Amino acid sequence: MKRTALLLFLTIILGSSCSDSKSNNNREYHLEAIYGNHTANDPLPNEALTFEVNLDMVNATLEQEIKLREAIEIIKTVIATESFRNKILKYKYNDEETFVGNRGFTNAQIYQIVLNGAEALSPERNNQMDAEIEFYHADTNVVGYTFRNSRRIWINTKFFDSYTPAGVAGNLFHEWVHKLGFEHEVSWSLDRDSSVPYALGFIMREVGKEFLK
Repeated sequence: MKRTALLLFLTIILGSSCSDSKSNNNREYHLEAIYGNHTANDPLPNEALTFEVNLDMVNATLEQEIKLREAIEIIKTVIATESFRNKILKYKYNDEETFVGNRGFTNAQIYQIVLNGAEALSPERNNQMDAEIEFYHADTNVVGYTFRNSRRIWINTKFFDSYTPAGVAGNLFHEWVHKLGFEHEVSWSLDRDSSVPYALGFIMREVGKEFLK
């Protein structure tokens, strides 16, 4: 696993494989119970309607805190929509319903992983986005970053100050998805835009624009 000064990718282990067929069947049932089996025709799951966001702000000014709280409300509102769910379920890469770097999960399972809110550092499924937010300023192209061994997300005010709350929501969601265990390449590419963190961040921003005042 590689690190750069401003990016670190997360890895989670979801358990060892079993050798006998009975154990394999039990494990498949266990994964289904955890990750669900959603379709676009189902009613929204209750977890989408009750999803919470818990962000501890370390050094935010009043103005920054106001924008962050607007972004929090957008995230909660977006997750409670069919549009958000269906854009994840129907997301396609190379004409196939899948994400780049999906760790073997289907789109429906990735959607449920989001609803579970079980970060790698806090694996309890608490139906909540948990993180700390710290601001910094750097004249770089890095919008924000996070580290594997920290709850914290660092946000570059170079971008934050000009972003709409929907843009902030998209960036926050991207970084938080890293904490769920998903990665992307360091260098830009079309494939990277279809990674789970980038694609879900884009979806959050896109749907979130509908709820701007």
